[in-house]
Amino acid sequence: MQKSKNLFIIIIGFLLIILLGFILFTRDNNILITNNELNEILLDSNIKKVFIDDAYLYINTDSNRYKIAKDLVDLQKLNNVAIEVKKSYMFDEILGSVGIFVILFLGLAVLISAATRTFRKTNSNQITKNKEVQTQNQLNIESNIHKISNLDIKNIKFDDIAGIQEVKDDLLEIIDYIKNPKKYQEMGIHLPKGVLLVGPPGVGKTMIAKAIASEANVPFFYQSGSSFAQIYVGMGAKRVRELFFAAKTNAPSIIFIDEIDAVGKARGENRNDEREATLNQLLTEMDGFEDNRGVIVVGATNRIEVLDSALLRAGRFDRRIYIDLPDFNERKKIIELYLKDKQHLVDIDEIAKQSVGFSGAALASLVNEASLNALRKDSKVITNDDFYLSHSKVESGIKKQLSFSEEEKQILSLYQAAKAISAYWCDIDFDKITLLGDGIKKIDKNILSKSDLINTIKVALSGNVVLEMHMGETYTNCKEDVRIAKQIAFEMGEDYAMMDKVIVDSSDIQVELQKIRDELNIFFKSAKNILKEVQDVLLKNEKITKDELKNILKEGIFV
Repeated sequence: MQKSKNLFIIIIGFLLIILLGFILFTRDNNILITNNELNEILLDSNIKKVFIDDAYLYINTDSNRYKIAKDLVDLQKLNNVAIEVKKSYMFDEILGSVGIFVILFLGLAVLISAATRTFRKTNSNQITKNKEVQTQNQLNIESNIHKISNLDIKNIKFDDIAGIQEVKDDLLEIIDYIKNPKKYQEMGIHLPKGVLLVGPPGVGKTMIAKAIASEANVPFFYQSGSSFAQIYVGMGAKRVRELFFAAKTNAPSIIFIDEIDAVGKARGENRNDEREATLNQLLTEMDGFEDNRGVIVVGATNRIEVLDSALLRAGRFDRRIYIDLPDFNERKKIIELYLKDKQHLVDIDEIAKQSVGFSGAALASLVNEASLNALRKDSKVITNDDFYLSHSKVESGIKKQLSFSEEEKQILSLYQAAKAISAYWCDIDFDKITLLGDGIKKIDKNILSKSDLINTIKVALSGNVVLEMHMGETYTNCKEDVRIAKQIAFEMGEDYAMMDKVIVDSSDIQVELQKIRDELNIFFKSAKNILKEVQDVLLKNEKITKDELKNILKEGIFV
């Protein structure tokens, strides 16, 4: 492409030179003479040719060419000479001497420039090569990076996404920053570099990222974490560079990396040099020396525990937004949203109650299946029966443990109520505890005391203890909490020497765990009324906030 351009410039230069030569060849070079000089020439010189035009008389001799103003000449003197009539020199009138010099300058400049571009030295060739590589990289970027058109996301607004009311405030603040950066910059406030959306599959993480881009009206670049995994060394890091290059070129913009755990797993275990190089490049792009202003990285994962700690530190993913499976009220709003443009006679409250554990995506499928079922019956109105018939189809498409019977809801509500009361009593922070997850935060300390660790064990074992107390047996839903309790107890004995002996064995760990269980038994025997009240709130709303629990505990009576 560059060589063709240079060749074109050379051709233009040569044409200008040829034009200049033609002008110089044809321009008027005659010597201007007076009437007396004309008389001498007529007497002494051998005249070869005489021309005349509107202004001058031209005389060519053996040695020179002359001209004289036509009005000064008595043509009777030339009776013996043949006179030809000629046209004026148009080029002289148009261009003149100045025009000729301009053309000469342009022609030489074009030729010198073209020659310099074509025959430059080795280092100049390398610069050209780098530019060509950069151009090719830009073409590769366009083929490798998935830029979602604004037309694809412009209709996706937060109002169209039900069930995320609690996270909207954080997201709307980011959008306001993108749209009105000066307001924040004047106060020295910087845009968060990264937002990590954490939640189970189907809760709408991708939809939320699109809504952010749509509300802010900025370009949206999408990549899945697995797309960075390459069999060729260096290709993963190259793709990361391409992604951020494209985003910075179109800043302000949003990069969305779905399933970021595929590229962001903690380094060290099961070492993989290519994956680590890709992760290192991602870390550098997010918080390196490169100017990254105007680019927000939105990551999505349902496995935050496997992410590398460097990726989670402040300055990279400054905000983590946890998106749970929708509770009862949120499921109602989601179902209402999907039924908005459909004719129906549906008891939405009843359908929401029957859909515990359904994600937003599963509820969308449920409504769609119910609509298809009505269509099969040639009915234009969707009813509860259509939902009941479709429930099992959708249920088989989500994790089995996310769909619960009434008995299982009783078990879960009792289990989570015990954990909520224990966490509050042990001063372990949480925002809300739901039927499907506790939302209990890790203790924000670098140095933990024995009491801190024992309190963590108490929260982990409280649900197990209460189920055994009220139901007469324990259940498999306690698996993860029991693992946590055993792990902490093991570390207390083996690593921290927090038990009666410095060197402990499994029996010492068992004694410590049993001691904590006995304390929990005593505590919950005196808290039956409060436990029941908290359980009822969880059964009704499928969640309880810390403030709601605080009010219950203030008014409650330990029996």
